Amino acid sequence: MEPTTEVVMARPAPALAAFVDRYVGYRMSGFAAAVHRGLPSRHMTFIVALGPTIDVVEQTDPRQSPQSYRCVVSGLQASTALIAHSGYQEGVGVQLTPLGSRTLFGMPAAALWDTSVEFADLVGPAGMELCERVQHAPTWPERFAACDRVLSALADQDRVVGPELTWAWRTVVRSGGAIAVGPLAEEIGWSRQHLTRRFTREFGLGPKLAARITRFERARRMLARTPSFVTLAQVAATCGYYDQAHLDRDFAELAGVSPTTWLAEEIPSVQDSDEFAG
Repeated sequence: MEPTTEVVMARPAPALAAFVDRYVGYRMSGFAAAVHRGLPSRHMTFIVALGPTIDVVEQTDPRQSPQSYRCVVSGLQASTALIAHSGYQEGVGVQLTPLGSRTLFGMPAAALWDTSVEFADLVGPAGMELCERVQHAPTWPERFAACDRVLSALADQDRVVGPELTWAWRTVVRSGGAIAVGPLAEEIGWSRQHLTRRFTREFGLGPKLAARITRFERARRMLARTPSFVTLAQVAATCGYYDQAHLDRDFAELAGVSPTTWLAEEIPSVQDSDEFAG
C-alpha cells in the first residue's frame, strides 16, 4: 500500500478562538510501523484518537509510565515523547494554547507541565463525551463541530489568565521566539525576575525557554516544508539562530536528534500539518 496522508483543518467556534488556534483532522496510512517523536511546541498536546489508541512508549518525564490514550492532554514540555504506531494514525488534534488551560480545565497550564493524562481523567464525563461524539461523527466537519460543542460547554469564561501574562505569551509567539525577557518585562512594568516567576507559575516554563521552544518549532516546520536546496544554515539565519551549530544544538537538546536525522526518520504528523503562524 502506498503511504497516504489526509489533513483537514478548521477554526474553532468564536467562544474558543482566544485559546484554540485550530482543529487538525488527520489520517495517515500505509507507512511502516515506527516510533514518532512528540516534540516541544507552543501548543499543549490535545489529541482525540479515531483509529488506534495513542501509545506513548516513553513519556517526556521518565518518572511517568508508558500509557495508551483514547484522548490525550499534555502540558507544555522541553523534551521529546516517543509514540509507537502501526503505520496507521487517525484523529483530531486540538491546537490548544496554554492560555486555555484555566478556562477549559480549571487549572494553570503549569499544573500539566511535562505530564500526559487521559482527558476523561482530567475533566470527568465530558472527556468521555468528546471521545464518543468524535468517534461517531462520520465527517471531518461533524467531528470539529463535536469538539466545539463539548469544549464550549466546558469553557468557563470567568477563568482566564491575567492580561499581563496573556500579552506576554502572545508576544513571545508573535515574535517567533525572537524577543528577549527584558523588553517583555519593561513593557508590562515588572522586573525580569517577577515576570519569570509569574510566567513559570502559570505556564510551567519561563519566558526565555518559551521563546526558545517557539523558535525551535518555527525552524522545525520550516525544515519540513522547505525545498532541499535551502540549507540548514539559511533556515538557522531566518529563524534567529546565531549559526547552524546553534540550530543543531537546539535540535539535539529539544528533539534528541539532529535536524537531518529528524527529517530522515519522521513521517508526517499532526504537529507538522500547518504552517507557522507568527
